[in-house]
This record gives sequence, structure tokens and C-alpha cells, in this order.
Amino acid sequence: MNTGENGNSRKKSKSLRVLFNCQKCPAYCCSYDRIETTRRDIHRLAKHFQISYTQAEKRYTKIAYGDRVLRQRKDHIFKKVCQFLDSETRRCTIYEARPEVCRDYPDSLRCGYYDFLASERRRQDDEEFIPSA
Repeated sequence: MNTGENGNSRKKSKSLRVLFNCQKCPAYCCSYDRIETTRRDIHRLAKHFQISYTQAEKRYTKIAYGDRVLRQRKDHIFKKVCQFLDSETRRCTIYEARPEVCRDYPDSLRCGYYDFLASERRRQDDEEFIPSA
């Protein structure tokens, strides 16, 4: 077993080829309306923005579906996205401070969003196609 940076044990593995490319995606995962945050995530945000835990919790999270989640904002591609998504580059603006759920995603060699996008782009014969939300 190997111990990663976060202290979790994980099996040593050969370098496996992931079957998605985030650089070609318009950030589908950031459009999910339920990006859960933990106390540890809020502490990380507070440290990143050099504010208190309480300020970070109020400013960047809300209660939805009975869980604490990241706040969203309107988006020109999807109806709403994570407030930390850069709408031009389609990249995370707090990548080093992102929540654990984002760090773990997609937790496999495949990304369902990317598979869907790649399939639609093949069907439309258009490498830039983005299905409407």
C-alpha cells in the first residue's frame, strides 16, 4: 500500500490511461447543483481566501437538499454552475482549494459527462458541440 498526500492508503498501481479529457469539456461536473462541502472543505476555502470559517461558510455555501453545498451562479452554457467556475476558460478558479468531492471526481478511469459529450460530438460531427442544458 502507498500513502497519498492526504494520508489515505491506496494500492500502488501502474500508470493507467484515463478515458476523458477535462480540457475538452465545458465543465459539466461544475453544473451539478449539489456540490457537497464538508467542514474540512470550508476550512480550506477560508484559508484560501484568508477569511474566517464562518465567513467562508456564509459566503460560499448554502443548505440544499439537507446538505451543505457550494453556491452557484448563472452561466451562459448551463443554467447554473459552481460560483468558482471561470466562465471564459471553463476551469476552476480555486483548484488548489476545491472541495473533496471535486478532488475525487470522477473516481474512475471514465467520466460519464465526458462520455456523453464525446458521443454527442461524434453524432453531430462537430468537435465544439455542446448539448443545450
